[in-house]
Amino acid sequence: MGSKPSAFTGKIARSAGAVSGAVMCSRILGLIREQIFAGMFGAGYAYDAFVVAFRIPNLLRDLFAEGALSAAFVTVFSDYDTNRGKEATWKLASTVLTFFAVLLSVLTLAGIFFADPIVDLMTVEGYQLIPGKFELTVYLTRIMFPFLVFISLSAVVMGILNTKGKFFVPAMASSFFNLGSIIGGVTLALLFPRIGQPAIAGMAWGTLIGGLLQLLIQVPSLRRTGYRFVPRLRFNDPGLKRILLLMLPATIGISATQINIFVNTLFASSLAEGSLSWLNYAFRLVQLPIGIFGVAFSIAVMPVLGKLAAQKDLASLQQTFSSSLIMVLSLTIPASAGLILLAEPIIRVIFERGAFEALDTIRTAEALTYYAYGLFAYSGVKIMVPVFYAMGSTRFPVIGSFIAVAANIIIIFLTIGFFQHKAIALSLSCAMTLNFLFLGFILYRRLEGFSIGALALGMIKIGTATTVMVAAIWGLKIWLLPWLLVGIIKQLAAVLLLIGIGATIYYAVLYMLKLPELTIVTEKIFQRLRKS
Repeated sequence: MGSKPSAFTGKIARSAGAVSGAVMCSRILGLIREQIFAGMFGAGYAYDAFVVAFRIPNLLRDLFAEGALSAAFVTVFSDYDTNRGKEATWKLASTVLTFFAVLLSVLTLAGIFFADPIVDLMTVEGYQLIPGKFELTVYLTRIMFPFLVFISLSAVVMGILNTKGKFFVPAMASSFFNLGSIIGGVTLALLFPRIGQPAIAGMAWGTLIGGLLQLLIQVPSLRRTGYRFVPRLRFNDPGLKRILLLMLPATIGISATQINIFVNTLFASSLAEGSLSWLNYAFRLVQLPIGIFGVAFSIAVMPVLGKLAAQKDLASLQQTFSSSLIMVLSLTIPASAGLILLAEPIIRVIFERGAFEALDTIRTAEALTYYAYGLFAYSGVKIMVPVFYAMGSTRFPVIGSFIAVAANIIIIFLTIGFFQHKAIALSLSCAMTLNFLFLGFILYRRLEGFSIGALALGMIKIGTATTVMVAAIWGLKIWLLPWLLVGIIKQLAAVLLLIGIGATIYYAVLYMLKLPELTIVTEKIFQRLRKS
């Protein structure tokens, strides 16, 4: 493959732009949600319990909602939509929704019943010695487990809408999750202490309300596609069987990631109280660029790859992957550099108030710095995995995931004594980088037209622009240091100025270096502005 972008680059950039805007809205609301947690509960007893409790159904959510089910469903649904006709396509959708509604309801009931031993498995003895903390975590787990059903069915609906070319509403749906969590959660958190319930339980119920809203907000758009849900449970349905077969290796692969999360939670629960909170606040923040860039492009590229694979157009698939990867790296590499340089002032301006103290800012910023090193890999893997699905080669993401697990565990063992909570962020970044390099090597071998030269040239341009940006932010940060330390208004103004000037310089340098993918994105932006 040469250095030309794919013919689909513009379409993907346009779709990713719509998704990015919606995801940015969701992530900003998510940060507001975390600000509320920080102000009301700080970093410690109650929020630690919430983090562990939410992580349990969230592990299964990653398997069913944003992982194996989502990718497998889009692959098969795209094939049906391209080759099988409307009736067969809608029947498949009803079968999948009915099957997973039943399956996940059973899993939820089991999770509620076995919440006690599950929490016991997720934590260490020291965590359980803190009076009431274990019992609170079990209570919150039981409240939040049904979140799994709502969010997983929401992912199937999102897959249907994405395949039909509708990206904005599904991406905005997660904003309603955050709105439900904020409005419902805060209202109940203020009410619950008056009736003898812990305030943090209100935030747990808010999470459940948000999950339901995320599903329901997509229903009108789903109806406008012409789809009407009819309960249909056929265990021998060939489309369902194909989805389950695709899910099997993917579930094993994603379960490796969940093993990482389980291991990290276990290690973090053995560290100083607040470690779970610091890591969670930092990871929530790093999810902002992951969502805006990695997830947005992954969502936009998945239906395109599925259709190209169904049409057996390997050349276009190769070009589409390469262009998408360069676009994602051109956005995430400077974002990583910016987060590393500005970790502490960003955390201070977002979280440091109420119960969230100066020490919490320092510890959370440390975690954010180490998470940021792996940001490009997190986002890059989200572009690579759909290519394997499109080609039917699901075993390689599985292998890559288990390489990541092994690396994560080894690095934590080697570094946790010295780095404490920072070791967990560092190990995850290193593990994702190894996974990224492994999948990249396999794709280089499997995609025969894949030109490493075009990617290398793009990386040189991205690296040059990032270096110039870093130098500018470094100098400007020293000049603005007095503003970064006093007064919320001055802190906010200084952080926004640093980010704005850094982004402008980066874009200007990269535009002068003529990165083809950036030129296409710029043209799409100007076309949209002219139409407006």
